[in-house]
Amino acid sequence: MYINFCDIPGQQNLFLDYLYEFDNVRKFYKSNFREQETYETLFEKLVNSQRPHRNQLIELIKKQYQNIRISKQTESNIEALYSNKTFAICTGQQLGIFGGPLYTFYKTITAIKLSQYLKERYDNYQFVPIFWLEGDDHDFEEVRKFSILNNNNELISLKYDDGLEEEINRGCIGLKSFNNNLEKLFEDLIIHLRETEFKNSVIELLKSFYKPGDTFLTSFRNLMIRIFDDYGLIVFNPLDSEVKKLLTPIFSEEIINYRNHTIQLVERSAELEETYHAQVKVKPINLFFIENNERLLIEPVEEEYRLKGRRKKFTKDELLEQLNKFPEKFSPNVLLRPICQDYLFPTAFYIGGPSEISYFAQLSPLYDIYNIVQPVIYPRASATIVEKNVKSIIEKYNLDYLNLFTTEEELITKIIEQNSTTDINSLFENSQSDIEKILFGLAENLSSIDKSLFDITNKTKIKIEENLNYLKTKALELEKSKHEVTIRQLTKARNNLYPNNNLQEREINFIYFANKYGLDILKWIFNELTINKFEHQILEL
Repeated sequence: MYINFCDIPGQQNLFLDYLYEFDNVRKFYKSNFREQETYETLFEKLVNSQRPHRNQLIELIKKQYQNIRISKQTESNIEALYSNKTFAICTGQQLGIFGGPLYTFYKTITAIKLSQYLKERYDNYQFVPIFWLEGDDHDFEEVRKFSILNNNNELISLKYDDGLEEEINRGCIGLKSFNNNLEKLFEDLIIHLRETEFKNSVIELLKSFYKPGDTFLTSFRNLMIRIFDDYGLIVFNPLDSEVKKLLTPIFSEEIINYRNHTIQLVERSAELEETYHAQVKVKPINLFFIENNERLLIEPVEEEYRLKGRRKKFTKDELLEQLNKFPEKFSPNVLLRPICQDYLFPTAFYIGGPSEISYFAQLSPLYDIYNIVQPVIYPRASATIVEKNVKSIIEKYNLDYLNLFTTEEELITKIIEQNSTTDINSLFENSQSDIEKILFGLAENLSSIDKSLFDITNKTKIKIEENLNYLKTKALELEKSKHEVTIRQLTKARNNLYPNNNLQEREINFIYFANKYGLDILKWIFNELTINKFEHQILEL
C-alpha cells in the first residue's frame, strides 16, 4: 500500500513539486530523476570526466578496510571503481547513535537496490553503492539521541551524555570518542526495551560496536558494515587525513573565490524563496577550520580570514599554507559536502530525503563553478512499518492509515464523532445560534425602554456563552471517558505509526523492531521496500 506525500501533513512544497510537478522546479536541478532516457547522457559525461585521483582514492578505500573482513561483493565493488565505466550511487547521513532513525537504513537500501536495478538495465556500466559517513558535522544534540517504544507503546527518547557542558564546541562529531557514560545509556536502554527472546542478542550486537574509547564514526561505520556488507555497500570515511589531502583543490578554490560562490548561492536562495524556501542559510565561506578540537566557521574580515568567535586571523596566503600542510584541519559545510563527494567519486545518483532534495536546489550553482557533473537526485524510499496488533486496532475502528497521520486531538474528535449517539459540536453550535437570535431580539426590544438594558443584555449573553463553553467542555470530557478504552488503544497505535507528530521513520530506531522480531527484520525490510514508487509505503508485518 502507498500513500501520496501530498496527503501527509507537514511536507514542504519544494519536495512535493520535485516528486509530482517537476516542471515547476526544473530550473533548480540539472536533471529529472523520472526521465530515464537522460541517464545515458549523464553516464557519458561521467565516463569523460577527468579523475586523476581515481587510483589513489581506491587505495585509500582499501586501506580503510584493511583490518575488516568484507564480503566478496564489497571487495568486487571496490575493484570495480578502477574502471571509468563504474559509477557511484551515493548516500550519506549524520552519525546518529545506534544508526539513528529508521530512514538512515531506508536511504542505504535505496542506494543498494538502485545499484542492482541499474546493473540489470545498463550492461555496459557498473554501479556501486557508497555510504558517505557525515562525520564532519558538529551537531552533537542531533546524533546523541534515539527513540524507541516501550511496553506501553510510549515513545521514549534516550540520550548519550558525555558529561560536558551543552554549549561547548565539540568539533567534528565523527572524531569524538565515547566515554564510560555509554554504560549508563545501555542501562537505560535495557530498562525501557521490552523483554523478548532477541533482547540479549540485540544489546550484545550494539555493545560490540559501541564501546568507551571508540568514536562516533568508528562505531557507526562498523554497525553499517555489519548490516549491509553482504549487499556490497562501501562505507566511506571522508575524515581520513589522506582523503582531506585529495580535497585540497576544492578547499583552495573555496578560499580564493568564495565571493563569487556566495553571490551565486545567495541569488539562488533568493530565487527559491520567491516560491519555496531556502533550506540552508548561506555563509560567506563554506568551510570550517579545526582548532583545538573545535570546528570553527571561517569568516572573511576585510582582506583577511577569521575563525568565528575567535581573534585568530589568517591572510589568504597563510590560510592556503595551512591547507597545504594540514588539510585535515579543514571541513566542508552542508553546501560544499556534495561537491567534495562528487569530486572524489563518479556519482551518477545521490539518494536523498526531503531536506537534501531541498538543499540541492540551493547548491546546484556550485557544480558549474567547480566543473563537476551533478548526479541525479533520487528520492529515498519512505515507509511506515505496521505491526499486526496495530493493524487490528485500525481495522477494528474502521480507520485508514491517514487517520493516524493527524494530531492526537483530531484523532480523538473523529473517534468520538464516529461512536457517539450525540453530535456534541453540532448540538452546541445550533444552541448557541438559537440563543444569539433570542438575545439579539430581546436586546432590540429592551433598548426601546432604556438603552442601558441593551448593554446589560450583552453582558448576559457573554455570561451565557461562558457557561455554554464550560458545559460543552464537560460534555466532551464525559464523552471521552465513555470511549476511554478506544482512545487509549488508538493513541498507542498512533504512537507507533506517527510518533511525536512525525513519520515513524524519522523518530524510531531500528532497535525497537530488531528487539521484537530479531535482526532478520532488516532483511525483510530490504526485500519489501520499493524504490520506484516515490510515495510513502505501508509495510504490514
